[in-house]
Amino acid sequence: MVILMKDISVEPEIEIVDTKNISYEDFLVKYDGKHAEWVDGEVIITPSASKDHQNIGSFIEAILKTYTEQKKLGMVIRSPFQMRITEKPSGREPDILYVSPDNIDLVKDTYLDGPADMALEIISRESINRDRGEKFIEYEEAGVKEYWLIDPIRKEVEFYYLGSDNHYHPVLPDDEGIFYSEVIKGFWLKVSWLWQEPLPTVLQICRELKLL
Repeated sequence: MVILMKDISVEPEIEIVDTKNISYEDFLVKYDGKHAEWVDGEVIITPSASKDHQNIGSFIEAILKTYTEQKKLGMVIRSPFQMRITEKPSGREPDILYVSPDNIDLVKDTYLDGPADMALEIISRESINRDRGEKFIEYEEAGVKEYWLIDPIRKEVEFYYLGSDNHYHPVLPDDEGIFYSEVIKGFWLKVSWLWQEPLPTVLQICRELKLL
């Protein structure tokens, strides 16, 4: 049985496949390489991403990968790649994951066996409730230290850091619009880069970050 849940806006549908009690192990095999998430036995297929979503995701992935490889600071992984959370339980698929050197052992062939150090979601109209609601709570409870939310439709960003009280607290960009990551040592992001048309080249950003 397939249930289709449609957003009120004219956007692609979310396909929820009614496969209650499918194990996470079976899900990994059956949906390998697909944009899908597993939530307590239920499989959710998400629609294809928009051009802006893809462009921003590719841009951030490129600069984060270049930075972390140069600095030897761990691993950056782009979806489709699962992050297994035992608290829910769920298998979520953030748009981008960052895993620090201390947690590299959690990276398996097709999934991350535990919380990422940083998870990034690029919001679309159909994903607002999941990204700002369900995933926010799940990532917080699981111990994802930093959560980035990028909304290309509204041209807004939100950054959260997990405090000592195990709750997310917003981290605001400084007066120049620069966000400094608490998790990726020394990395900073100028928010205005995300809204430029066309986006800056990776070479330009590498120079700004003094990687060249």
